[in-house]
Amino acid sequence: MKNQLYYNGDIITMEKDTYVEAILVKNGIISKVGNYNDVITLSDADTELIDLNGKTLLPAFIDPHSHITALGSTLCLVPLSGAASYDEIAQRLRDFKEKNNILPGQWIMGFGYDNNILPNATHPTKELLDMVSTENPILITHASGHMGVVNSLALKEFGLTEASKDPEGGRIGRVSNTNEPNGYLEEKAFMNYAQKIPQKSLQEVCQYTASAQDIYLKYGITTVQDGMVKNAEMAQLKYLAENHMLKLDIVGYVDIKDSRNLLEENNEYVKKYKNNFKIGGYKMFLDGSPQGKTAWLTKPYLTSEDGYRGYPIYTDDAAYELVETAVKSNVQLLTHCNGDAAADQLINCFKKVLTTPNANDNTRPVMIHAQTVRYDQIDAMKEIKMIPSYFVAHTYFWGDVHIENLGMERAAKISPLKTTIEKGVPFTLHQDSPVIMPDMLLTVWCAVNRITKNGVSIGSFEQISPLEALKGITINAAYQYFEEDTKGSIKEGKYADLVILDKNPLKVDPMTIKDIKVLNTIKRGEILYSI
Repeated sequence: MKNQLYYNGDIITMEKDTYVEAILVKNGIISKVGNYNDVITLSDADTELIDLNGKTLLPAFIDPHSHITALGSTLCLVPLSGAASYDEIAQRLRDFKEKNNILPGQWIMGFGYDNNILPNATHPTKELLDMVSTENPILITHASGHMGVVNSLALKEFGLTEASKDPEGGRIGRVSNTNEPNGYLEEKAFMNYAQKIPQKSLQEVCQYTASAQDIYLKYGITTVQDGMVKNAEMAQLKYLAENHMLKLDIVGYVDIKDSRNLLEENNEYVKKYKNNFKIGGYKMFLDGSPQGKTAWLTKPYLTSEDGYRGYPIYTDDAAYELVETAVKSNVQLLTHCNGDAAADQLINCFKKVLTTPNANDNTRPVMIHAQTVRYDQIDAMKEIKMIPSYFVAHTYFWGDVHIENLGMERAAKISPLKTTIEKGVPFTLHQDSPVIMPDMLLTVWCAVNRITKNGVSIGSFEQISPLEALKGITINAAYQYFEEDTKGSIKEGKYADLVILDKNPLKVDPMTIKDIKVLNTIKRGEILYSI
């Protein structure tokens, strides 16, 4: 590999000196950063001079939370994103069935419907899916991944009847005034039964996950997460690593409830990369989705009756046992918390555990999503060194729904980035792919502008600068992964993981940040994506 010298553009370092004139890359490592004359004196005859021609060079983006294997799996599903009617959902499923010559008995699965854009914001039921097919079991997954709908044949295959009980932390939808399942499954009910669907071969699913890497590269990302690893996901990631099929660095987080044995059985991957894959720690869920009204809140949803506030997945004692397991094992724990009641539960568990003997207070626990986190909870997170990873794109994609469900006062404070910065707490920004695509610049746009799909300003007092937003997907994200010494900024000695943009996010009209194009994604000095 030739050495490279980048110059004649806006080079944003994410360090104290925001801009430099040039950088020299040797053997995939940033060798020199500074003014052009100093840098070029260290180059040699084989150095490739790369004229940026006024374009912008940044450290490559780092994904603080997504699910690469799940994103890969959606590549073989019926895409339902944007379907605005029941008829459109049914037609997309029919078209897929016909185009792919699906045989009787074979499963048909779709992903990405959003009840919030359907009539009366209601979910489909088995009757709609029965109109598509009574010969094929059908499952469609909500955009959040927390709920879905199946047809009558799928209910039969799952063994779901009037006598079936709701699992703890989940709900089986019922036909009005009866116990008959209507096809809708929520949280644990959905996740438990979806796992019973026959899986493709390991080689087939690995090809889809391998292909998903190109989606991340398109958006300038070189480090990616798999945020809920169970046996199937571990088999995929190990297969990809062992067969040298990983172009990206992938960090997996093991399901602490049912799969904690995977850490013990795969020690060679724990906290260290092997063929571009490592296990970063554990993952835990404490509640659901705010747009699906399953997030656990301290105050009721405005659109629900009887003071409904969502619900927890675990009792306090059960959550404490899982947090204690992570802390006492000196393992980082990433925890899904959308509602502020779930955030209270997590914070209180960590506070209690950290007072016990031999408790490690430097595992950098992460609160994933933290949608409705309160200001006092940010103070508490600072005390226990917890990192909030915000899904700030909610302001755009579901901001209007949050205003309806929570009222403007609460909705305006979702993903409170400016307050988090003012309180001195490091944060990261993510997309939770496949919930939405891993479009980092759209996320930066959301953090800077905070505008809903309907054009409503939602919490302008929590807007942050483009530079601070970029930190949430570069240097702060590297810190979250304990990789701040090797990634996240343009600094001598760090990896040459870089991205070239056609415009500078710090200089354009903030409303146009989402339109900036990724021209090149570079990992260890090698161009892996080029427009």
